Amino acid sequence: MEEPEMQLKVKKVTDKFTESMYVLANEPSVALYRLQEHVRRSLPELAQHKADMQSWEEQSQGAIYTVEYACSAIKNMKDSCVYFKSIDGLLRNAIVVKEQLNSTRR
Repeated sequence: MEEPEMQLKVKKVTDKFTESMYVLANEPSVALYRLQEHVRRSLPELAQHKADMQSWEEQSQGAIYTVEYACSAIKNMKDSCVYFKSIDGLLRNAIVVKEQLNSTRR
């Protein structure tokens, strides 16, 4: 065989080999494998972030409940002012009646 003919055949073989490697490297199953590897590496960190967010949400809900309960207690205390005024008036009235009874006994 002549040298140029041999070089042409070698070039054809290497071109076919390169094309086969390119097709094999870009095959869908390889892409899925790469995607699977990415998910496998990323998933633990994402799961930790999700757990942290759920924990923060629970803490926030607890704080919101505490604030709402405190606001309700303050509102109830404000509303009870009427009852305390009524009790105060009744106690003053009772003291006056007691003093009248004591003065009539003397």
